[in-house]
Amino acid sequence: MKHVIIGNGIAGISAAEMIRQMDADASMTLIGDESFPPYCRPMISMVLEGSVGYDRLPVRGADFYDRMRIQPILGNRVTALDVDNRTVSVQGEHNISYDKLLIATGADPRPIKANNLHLKNIFFMRTAEHVRAMLEAVPSARRALVLGGGLVGFKAAYGLLHRGIPVTMLIRSGYPLALQVDPRAGQMIQDELVARGLDVRVEVHVIGFDGNSRVRRAFLSDGTELDCDMVVIGKGVTPALSFVPKNIIQVDLGILVNRHLETSVPGIYAAGDVAELIDLARNTRWVNAIWPEAVAQGRVAGMNMVGRKVAYKGSLSRNVIRIFGLDVMTAGIVNAPHDGPYEVIARDDPLRKNYRKLVFLEDRLVGMTLVNHIQQGGMLIAMMQSGRPVNISREKILSASFNYRQLIR
Repeated sequence: MKHVIIGNGIAGISAAEMIRQMDADASMTLIGDESFPPYCRPMISMVLEGSVGYDRLPVRGADFYDRMRIQPILGNRVTALDVDNRTVSVQGEHNISYDKLLIATGADPRPIKANNLHLKNIFFMRTAEHVRAMLEAVPSARRALVLGGGLVGFKAAYGLLHRGIPVTMLIRSGYPLALQVDPRAGQMIQDELVARGLDVRVEVHVIGFDGNSRVRRAFLSDGTELDCDMVVIGKGVTPALSFVPKNIIQVDLGILVNRHLETSVPGIYAAGDVAELIDLARNTRWVNAIWPEAVAQGRVAGMNMVGRKVAYKGSLSRNVIRIFGLDVMTAGIVNAPHDGPYEVIARDDPLRKNYRKLVFLEDRLVGMTLVNHIQQGGMLIAMMQSGRPVNISREKILSASFNYRQLIR
């Protein structure tokens, strides 16, 4: 059996390890667009801030491909997929045949529309090479501009502030981390960022840049201008699907897969940031582009590729992040529709900077937002993943003294 895996990230290598564990003789080819060995992508922001070096990024040793008996094709992108002939084209130069195929290409940075994006010192922050280029610009940077108030934008701003560079963050929405937290938590985060020296501007975006060869100035949607000599675009990501024939393989935001991580074409699977499958909280298809889901999906896809029928229950969005003096943990539905069938309960303690909110749908916990005292977060996530009915007072679960044993009495 000849397996081809497109993607050298954690979903792809998790699938490869599972395939090798279950089939010692399988042929495997792994294609990746980065030359860097498998590494922990969430840690690149720590390289930017200087708390870790590049040597800490790899998650597998230099002998990974030899040990797994994988043929690696690195530093090249897949440009086409021929479903009928079961081949993939790499950089348009040669074709690789497969019996089973896994698409684990992850996601690409979401582009923006603005004039003069060609100027130097305008960066994305998605890969180790992106950060390497940013670090080359840091010594001469006097003021940085970060576009986007999501996790990538925050991590970029934090890293640059840590290196002593003044930073302005432009957020198109009304508060930071709008996709991860609700308005109350968002305001707490914004207050913390401002108190730590970050210039935060909401409901505004960039429309263009100016400079000779390097960026020197940004023009904003509110008519103002801002001096900057370094720009980081952190407007989120989109699944990397450029080579996927969408008239053959079903695609929405991501590649649609069933419970076995198989696409609409038999023998072709998808996992990680590129896959769209049932979200456990929302009970609808969703793309949850987070590390633990990519690991789990890669393993399940690998098992199914070698013929072991294993069902994947579904994914769940969750995030935990420290924002200077705030610990923030969220999962599931954080902004429930006001006119929907949801019950929302919250407890806010501004003096202690504590905030807790839970979202219920009938008898199930489907969302949470915790700011500080997040120790119970893992237990609440487990409740959401299990779908177990909640048969005790909602207020008890909201309490900081809640114990899981109270559910089984």
